[in-house]
Amino acid sequence: MKKIMIDMDDVICEGGFLYQLNRFLGTNYKETDMVSYYMQDMIPEERQEEWNRYLAEQNLYAEGNRILPGAKEVIRKLAECYEVYIVTAYIIKDNPSQCGKHLFNKFEWLCKEFPFLHPSCFSFVNHKDLIDCDIKIDDRLSNLSGKAETKLLFDAYHNRNITKEELENCGVRRVCSWYEIEEILLKEMSYSL
Repeated sequence: MKKIMIDMDDVICEGGFLYQLNRFLGTNYKETDMVSYYMQDMIPEERQEEWNRYLAEQNLYAEGNRILPGAKEVIRKLAECYEVYIVTAYIIKDNPSQCGKHLFNKFEWLCKEFPFLHPSCFSFVNHKDLIDCDIKIDDRLSNLSGKAETKLLFDAYHNRNITKEELENCGVRRVCSWYEIEEILLKEMSYSL
């Protein structure tokens, strides 16, 4: 069976980090308000230490986090004909020493929400170029490097400025939903077999 690497944050689920950011700042930011991939760039510099302490106590997957439409159902279908691996980063750039708790929370959430996948199919790594597989699905173009034959960039607030030409040059196809992924990996690919 072919192997699929699927990212977690902003691909399978979203909202938990933004929820905590808004709660901390007392704001109502939306993804479209973000100026970079790193939502924490919205934190004023003078509140950065306070934010790091706050975030270290939060579970990003308990409140405000939601599974994207179709993700669970399509991943279940994919698991019937592919080896599926959830490969997710867990180091938060401004406070790496506090990230062990985030890793545990991610693992616990994945076990609860995806009981049809064995926990050994969950990998926690920030350098996804180390992962060798046939198909990669991620919201960061840099995570789609490597020899994968199919590379799908999941549409997200921080990657919409990447042009179609740039994607074509990297051999990457943009997808906007899990239903589109289902069409590509379960219908289109089955015709080519």
